[in-house]
Amino acid sequence: MRGALSWPFMRLYMLTLLYFSANSILNVIIPLKGESLGATNTTIGIIMGSYLFTTMFFRPWAGKMIQKYGPIRVLRTILIINGFALILYTFTGLAGYFVARMLQGVCTAFFSMALQLGIIDALPEKDRSQGISMYSLCASMPGIIGPLLALGIWQAGNMNHFTVAMIAIAILTGIVGYSAKMDKQAAEADTGQKGQGSTMSESFGQLFKNPHLFKCSVLMLIASLVFGAVTTFIPLYAAQIEGGNAAIYLMLQAGAVVVARFALRKKIPSDGKWHSAFVMVIMLMLAAAALCVSFSAMGGAVFFYAGAGLMGIAQALLYPTLTTYLTFVLPQLNRNVFIGLFIATADLGVSLGGVIMGPVADIFSYSVMYMLCAILGVSMIVFSYERRNKSSFGL
Repeated sequence: MRGALSWPFMRLYMLTLLYFSANSILNVIIPLKGESLGATNTTIGIIMGSYLFTTMFFRPWAGKMIQKYGPIRVLRTILIINGFALILYTFTGLAGYFVARMLQGVCTAFFSMALQLGIIDALPEKDRSQGISMYSLCASMPGIIGPLLALGIWQAGNMNHFTVAMIAIAILTGIVGYSAKMDKQAAEADTGQKGQGSTMSESFGQLFKNPHLFKCSVLMLIASLVFGAVTTFIPLYAAQIEGGNAAIYLMLQAGAVVVARFALRKKIPSDGKWHSAFVMVIMLMLAAAALCVSFSAMGGAVFFYAGAGLMGIAQALLYPTLTTYLTFVLPQLNRNVFIGLFIATADLGVSLGGVIMGPVADIFSYSVMYMLCAILGVSMIVFSYERRNKSSFGL
């Protein structure tokens, strides 16, 4: 096989799967552990949100460092730090979890930027959307098994199993990561640009000045806020729903992400044009998913799990669609930094999903909080419309 499914890229996807396996377990364990220690939703949201808030802060700098030193050198360095962070979870409490989440946030900023920019630079334009979709797919696959494994560990009451899982993931990720390779020409192109382009402060300004970057960033920010609210509080909300199970919900959502990203990877636009109808349908699915989750408090498990499927499909399509579009319309010289800024808005959104929606859940309820998420999704349907170009749905 050639292109996005060739062996060098398959090895990178395998590394992605291993790296994000830890998070699929931690996303369930941390909220449950926090609740058992008497932490409020606000506290749990801050701990969970600190991970991607830190990632957001470091992403633009990660783009600069990768452009200067190349993806492989950066990748090998952060895998060591990531291993330390995973081991830290095994012998600390909530305070240690907070520190470990921040360390993971730094690592994820560099890890995901290194792999995504390496994939983008090494693949021809026609294969970009497939490469990004496959990366995103493998980042989501651990979510199918991880929540069930985490719930099993928690219900067994033996955290030694958690310790073994974290150490095993740290070691395997390091072994696969150190053997990974990327296209030499892409690396040379990246390192050959060091010292060129705009400063970091000028790049931040482009987040508001560049209309393409602004539109995609706002859409990603709001959608990620909804995704973050689901990731952080579903393990606690599921207990209030008749027939609800957090592990099953997260598995269904992750399964929908995996199936949609693989089955629809060739349908994602890769022509540099803004497809309004395509994006509007994605945001409609996001709003409907949040509404289903909100209504499940009264309607039961059918709405709960329907929301999982819709949320997974929306999550599967939105990120690769927007990222691929930006690789065409952003200026080549500063593309890496600008894409870093865009991905940072996704991180900020997930972080806000815990930090902002936690207090909302404390003051009102989980159901009201997810209703607010649905309203935000509806607002993005209108925002994504662009009358200037005739849009094609693409599916």
